[in-house]
Amino acid sequence: MTFTESLPTLNAFLNGTATILLTLGFVFIKSGKELAHRRCMISAFTVSVVFLFFYLLHKWLVQGVHTPFEGEGLWRTFYYVMLISHILLAMLIVPLVLTTLTLAIKDRRERHKKWARWTFPIWYYVSVTGVLIYLFLYVWW
Repeated sequence: MTFTESLPTLNAFLNGTATILLTLGFVFIKSGKELAHRRCMISAFTVSVVFLFFYLLHKWLVQGVHTPFEGEGLWRTFYYVMLISHILLAMLIVPLVLTTLTLAIKDRRERHKKWARWTFPIWYYVSVTGVLIYLFLYVWW
């Protein structure tokens, strides 16, 4: 397996790691463990930045060529609905995460909480569907 061929697996691993960190961050803030929450969310952000670097590198190395989905019927419909929603929300999540993180760093807690109520579920969805898209393309079909 070449470096380029291994990048989708690395990216799925990074997305999965981000999902775990987001889950832990959510659990920690709900249980009042603010420092643990902060560490998890900064780690999730860092992992997501590394993911974005390798994702863009992969797209550049394969010159934008995408992997076709081999499933049929309802699976194909499900996959493309998930893919389209993933792509649209992935574009939206970047400014949402940056704004939410900036508000936290500036200790603007109330505004941070308001933004996080929208940012967290979208970021979580993008992270989980990123792993699912990998599984659909490279493992299950």
